[in-house]
Amino acid sequence: MGFFSEKNVLVTGGTGLIGRPLLQLLLEAGANVTVASLDPGKGLPKGVLFKKVDLREFSSCVSVCKDQEIVFQLAGVKGSPAMTMQRPASFFVPTLQFSINMMEAARQQGVGRFLFTSSVGVYSPAELFEEDDVWSTFPSENDRFAGWAKRMGELQAQAYAIEHNWQNISIVRPANVYGPYDNFDPENAMVIPSLIRRVVDGERPLTVWGNGSAIRDFIFAADVARGMMHAVENGINVPVNLGSGSGVSIKTIAETIVNCFDDPGLDIVWDTNKPNGDARRIMDTTRANSLGFTFEKSLEDGIRETIQWYLANKGVAGDRYNAFTDRAYVPA
Repeated sequence: MGFFSEKNVLVTGGTGLIGRPLLQLLLEAGANVTVASLDPGKGLPKGVLFKKVDLREFSSCVSVCKDQEIVFQLAGVKGSPAMTMQRPASFFVPTLQFSINMMEAARQQGVGRFLFTSSVGVYSPAELFEEDDVWSTFPSENDRFAGWAKRMGELQAQAYAIEHNWQNISIVRPANVYGPYDNFDPENAMVIPSLIRRVVDGERPLTVWGNGSAIRDFIFAADVARGMMHAVENGINVPVNLGSGSGVSIKTIAETIVNCFDDPGLDIVWDTNKPNGDARRIMDTTRANSLGFTFEKSLEDGIRETIQWYLANKGVAGDRYNAFTDRAYVPA
């Protein structure tokens, strides 16, 4: 029997990009899985118990943590850079509420192990993001609200370790995550789902912001889910980067997506009047590798799988899937 077998496991935000593959992996590992979310929870795997709750309410968090042995805290609000610039309170405040409420509720209910999902946004601009550099810097101005919101969750975990001796809190910092069940909303989608959506919708030529030179680290959602389980199972209580450890340009991303479509008329136009964002954002994965984690899905294979999923699901619910889940938390 494996580590997760017969354990009661709660996943908040389990209806989204990372949550969906995490649920499947937990079920395969023999866990008793509960999902807490405001999302309707349609199409969840058989055997998952769904509870519709508002995690901004502390009493709801206490209720869903009862009798749970492990909590994966994935719930959050994810949107495009434009969304976080124009509606920062709608992003910042719920993210803080989820983190503070769920960690405190889990502590009060005696949860044994807790995973907090942080973000690449906690880092200051640098050639390489190393875990121990975070607290000697400030988040990028391009990720100010996301970065500080996630840093507060990490700081909360540190405070609990000091005051309550709760050492079994794992923290993962995923790179740019993509895959099936992503957020394909044209107003809030990140770069990969946004470009896929616009190509499928017939945008010709495909216009991409900047000049394509920005370098980013991308990781497939199922690989993040595996990394989360690895951190919890092994009791890892230091922050761990989950990424590929190598960068790829936005130009390469755009070209890879275009090449997946058999359309000779599909060209790319670069809007150099729009910002590139930070020039380079790559995760140092030395710690993750030393702790036994490696990613499996190549970028090209991951993009092809994401496109295939979107083509199969866009007419049913493609726009509803949000990368960390729960668009309902964001005021209209």
